[in-house]
Amino acid sequence: MLQRLRNNSKLDIQIVETDFPNVKEVDLKLIELGLQLDAVIITNDFNLNKVSQLRGVEVLNINELANALKPVVLPGEAMRVFILKEGKEYNQGVAYLDDGTMVVVDNARRLIGKTADIAVTSVLQTTAGKMIFGRLWEEKEEANGNSQDSSSFSIHDSRSLGFRKATRELRQTTIIEEIE
Repeated sequence: MLQRLRNNSKLDIQIVETDFPNVKEVDLKLIELGLQLDAVIITNDFNLNKVSQLRGVEVLNINELANALKPVVLPGEAMRVFILKEGKEYNQGVAYLDDGTMVVVDNARRLIGKTADIAVTSVLQTTAGKMIFGRLWEEKEEANGNSQDSSSFSIHDSRSLGFRKATRELRQTTIIEEIE
């Protein structure tokens, strides 16, 4: 990673060997250097983050940045996922998003090794990260009775006509992929 940063012509990378002999802890030396250079400290260390902020040094927390870049997913939304393995509960399949978020899909065990369209049913934030739960799109339609009257609209169905059209196209390409 350091080599990639060094090779990026848009970045000015400097190696500073300044030492602070009166300061014993490495974290405090980093903070002192940040103060001296008016620099930003980039870290995933929670304690360094807090102490730096107390000392007036700006900090960019890598974990917070990663969480901010993760997509927001709401119940009722459609997703296309690759079912990778069996879940803990009976008949579940498990998929992962690009950011590592686990997606647990009901009744998807038979689709291990295949791509499936799902409807998100809930999202759970845990200490280890976010987990998304869903069910296969066909089951969502069956649960809604495939009716289009206003009394059967689900969260997903109430989206714009363009969104519903895009979802229909997504499902059609999935069906074509599985036939081929």
